[in-house]
Amino acid sequence: MGLNEILCVLMFVVVCCVLLVGYPVAFTLAGTGLFFAGIGWFFGIFDFSFFGALPSRLFGNAMTNEILVAVPLFVFMGVMLERSRVAEELLESMGMLFGKLRGGLGISVTIVGALLAASTGIVGATVVTMGLLSLPTMLKRGYSPSLSCGTICASGTLGQIIPPSIVLVLLGDQISNAYIDAQREIGNWSPDPVSVGDLFAGALLPGLSLVAMYIGYQILMAWLKPETSPAIPEDEINVDGIGWRIAHALIPPIVLIVSVLGSILAGVATPTEAAAVGAIGSLMLAGLRLDEKRGKSILIGFLALIVMLMIANSMDLRVSRNEIPATDMIAIIAAGICSALLCISLLTSLYRVYTTYVDGSETPVLVDVMRSTMQISAMVFVILIGASVFSLVFRGFGGDDFVHHILSDIPGGKWGAIFAVMTVMFVLGFFLDFIEITFVVVPIVAPVLLKMDINPVWLGVMMAMNLQTSFLTPPFGFALFYLRGVAPPEVTTMHIYRGVAPFVVIQILGLLLLAMYPSIATWLPTVIFG
Repeated sequence: MGLNEILCVLMFVVVCCVLLVGYPVAFTLAGTGLFFAGIGWFFGIFDFSFFGALPSRLFGNAMTNEILVAVPLFVFMGVMLERSRVAEELLESMGMLFGKLRGGLGISVTIVGALLAASTGIVGATVVTMGLLSLPTMLKRGYSPSLSCGTICASGTLGQIIPPSIVLVLLGDQISNAYIDAQREIGNWSPDPVSVGDLFAGALLPGLSLVAMYIGYQILMAWLKPETSPAIPEDEINVDGIGWRIAHALIPPIVLIVSVLGSILAGVATPTEAAAVGAIGSLMLAGLRLDEKRGKSILIGFLALIVMLMIANSMDLRVSRNEIPATDMIAIIAAGICSALLCISLLTSLYRVYTTYVDGSETPVLVDVMRSTMQISAMVFVILIGASVFSLVFRGFGGDDFVHHILSDIPGGKWGAIFAVMTVMFVLGFFLDFIEITFVVVPIVAPVLLKMDINPVWLGVMMAMNLQTSFLTPPFGFALFYLRGVAPPEVTTMHIYRGVAPFVVIQILGLLLLAMYPSIATWLPTVIFG
């Protein structure tokens, strides 16, 4: 192994060591890349002219990338829904519905986690919210602390695999670029594009399969060890008007999910456009929930939004035509009226979230949400810049060729290479966040794998499910830290670690199932998009 290859390996080792010390991720990646670039220049094996490509990479991969615009919009949607107490009402309603069954509270938490995943996609907000609301209740009802903690952490991470998901947006961008590069290297100059919508469709069934496996585990534990998940006595469950309360809790988030995910899968909107619809819908839903007594104008806005989407999908609304048929003119006028009603509703919602303070906060809901959105989005894009510097230096050392030779020489062909990559990503998940792995590892290994005749959608979903485990694996699983921060004093760190272990095993089983039956990820995109 030459000096180039040694430096490539040392780059990853140094990054992991510096991150363990606690240094910020973005500066660690960029600083390590610059440090090793200096070492390579000193030994005459790195040319600083490589950095001339950095501005164009950042400009093309971040500043002008329309796909990444969906990231702050989905973050805004998730944080706004978390502040509007949707989770609180969902947990209460699902608890009443399943509470009389053994393991019913655990099943309720899993279902609510899936619904929040499909409507928010923010793991931290979901875990913290469910930890504050459901963990005390589960412990009070006699649930095992380990089972309670594992259920909450695992359910909170479903936002990584169930679309719309930020990790799927980031992975979709990386996989698309890697697939185009791989196809061009093998002589295909007009490859079929891979979109974020393809990954959304491909991840839907695997995500729902994980939900089913989680619920199956809850039922199995309730049968084998009834003392770990007892039922709530029927006399303590208020069944008066339960149907209305469940409908009141379920219908708004389900409408939002259908509006966002349905518009993508139906081909009506791109992921970025659907994220904008989701951001507006979450804002209106928050305004409605914060002041339901005067919510008629917001409800009218919701109906106007639905009607407008239906009209836009079925009629020609172009006004720059020489002749406009009467039916199209009526549709244009109706769309204009709906737009005006939507604007009024949106302004009303903005006023309410700007003038409302929740849980004794010193800042209005809107200001708090905008600040959180800015912080999370800035973190993502700063890490993207740091990862670009790191990967540029890595490629300057010939690291992509080094990785290609390693994966090509692994026994077992493409399956051996896939197993090696998935194992490395799983191990890195113990120490790194999914964003760093997505921006650093995926651009290096994905082009090599995609040249081995591997379906890009299947590979992207496999990586997304693998990255989901990074939130649950100690010592740096973020879901564990989120729950530890809000858990009661009687819940120890070992309770959390023991609780998540079975769910990590379930995720690995789900990954193996997806590897054995790739059609789980490829069937739905083929049906929808052809």
